[in-house]
Amino acid sequence: MGAQLRVYKRRIRSVTATKKITKAMEMIAASRVVKAQRKVAASAPYATELTRAVTAVGTGSNTKHPLTTEAETATRSAVLLLTSDRGLAGAFNSNAIKAAELLTARLEVEGKQVDTYIVGRRGLAHYNFRERKVAESWSGFTDEPTYADAKKVAGPLIEAIEKETADGGVDELHIVYTEFVSMMTQTAIDSRLLPLRLEEVAEESSSTGEILPLYEFEPSAEDVLDALLPRYVESRIYNALLQSAASKHAATRRAMKSATDNAGDLITTLSRLANAARQAEITQEISEIVGGSAALADATAGSDK
Repeated sequence: MGAQLRVYKRRIRSVTATKKITKAMEMIAASRVVKAQRKVAASAPYATELTRAVTAVGTGSNTKHPLTTEAETATRSAVLLLTSDRGLAGAFNSNAIKAAELLTARLEVEGKQVDTYIVGRRGLAHYNFRERKVAESWSGFTDEPTYADAKKVAGPLIEAIEKETADGGVDELHIVYTEFVSMMTQTAIDSRLLPLRLEEVAEESSSTGEILPLYEFEPSAEDVLDALLPRYVESRIYNALLQSAASKHAATRRAMKSATDNAGDLITTLSRLANAARQAEITQEISEIVGGSAALADATAGSDK
């Protein structure tokens, strides 16, 4: 019984230490997700106005540009997958990877060759383990991305969209990331960045009652689109990085809260088992004392005779 009680006490100490760690990680994730939410809200107006400007140029001119013009026969697409550098976030990374694989399969069914770009060590490890080709990858900034990180990611993608497919370019650019809906809900989605679907943007503006402003293009609509192309891609990728970071922190907070609660339940169960083992040990000791006392009494009575 004594050995069993020691085992329970050792496990209680171990689980208690783990509970302290998960509780601390939960609090850290909760503070980070608030900061990430603020950054997402701060980046939204710039991305919205930039999309409006691109839409105005695209709908107000007949200029053919990779930013707004659909390829007659798209044969090659680029998919940018956003994951995290660290785990301990539940199904956050697996959901994003699954969404990217579904998108890739859909594009391949359409007869398109897919080039995969990955942000985050978790996504890269998944593809490397399965020996899948990755065009380029980035890591080290997924928890707190900056606009400079977005520019670094957008550079090769912009070069790919500007090239001809015969020279290694792509006709379409898709992005897969986790959208932050609320503290309890984060959804892995895929979105096509380029070419921009002008009809969808126009419908969205009309449904909300917004009126697109009129623009004058100087020196030309093509030059304006050339200038807006990198800004548009960078802003959309930056917003997606921030959404992904906020979602990851929220998923980590939820996972660590669940781990903390489970540790508390396990400590309660182990404490009950330890109390039962201690009670059994005390009962056994009392029984041994009573038995020994009775045997001593019997032996003393026999010697008196």
